[in-house]
Amino acid sequence: MWEDLQEAPSRTDRWKATLRKQPSAFLLAVQILVILLLPVLESSSWGAAVISLLSLSALVTAVFTVRSTPALTWLSATLALPAAVFEIWSLIDDSSTAVALAHSALAVFYFYTAYALISYMFEDSWVTKDELFAVGACFTVLVFAFAYLFMAIQEIYPRSFTSFDGPGQRTLLELIYYSGANLTSVGLSDVGPIRPHARAIGTVEQLAGVMYVAMVISRLVALTVMRARS
Repeated sequence: MWEDLQEAPSRTDRWKATLRKQPSAFLLAVQILVILLLPVLESSSWGAAVISLLSLSALVTAVFTVRSTPALTWLSATLALPAAVFEIWSLIDDSSTAVALAHSALAVFYFYTAYALISYMFEDSWVTKDELFAVGACFTVLVFAFAYLFMAIQEIYPRSFTSFDGPGQRTLLELIYYSGANLTSVGLSDVGPIRPHARAIGTVEQLAGVMYVAMVISRLVALTVMRARS
């Protein structure tokens, strides 16, 4: 406890302690920051490099977050390493193969991170503050996981998605927007899948969104109510 210390902790110590106690909050903040910066970055010539840097920062934050979950940290780091390598490689070699590998590796890593967060939320019989942040962090992680999977699909199968300007390659922001609309089941997106593989993964994401709300959020709400009554 802070009051047990002989000297008042510095601001750096407080941030480190908060990061250790609530890593899910930092992961949620990093993911939201990436989404907010994408409109500016995607329209600039140096945006791709910054987006990759932010992706790598999110990877590091996610690995740190997995440490607080029942999932295997070494497996998380093992998945993050090729994802980081392929992401850097895609900056040097912008061929479809390199980009598809980079996005596929990121998707696999984010899916494992989502699994780790869900395991974390189901582990206890009570709800902590970090687990509440984990609800939002896991949801954004799933949004990014499916978005990167969509990015890989359109590299392998060009013109898999269409929008108001017709079929073509969609940007990361467009596919994050589509992924978010899919996962929340609101359906408010001008981006749509028009090829079989894109439609199949889109359908899986819709089912995942419904199950996430039904299983994860309902459980946490029930635990919160039970704790308040006791």
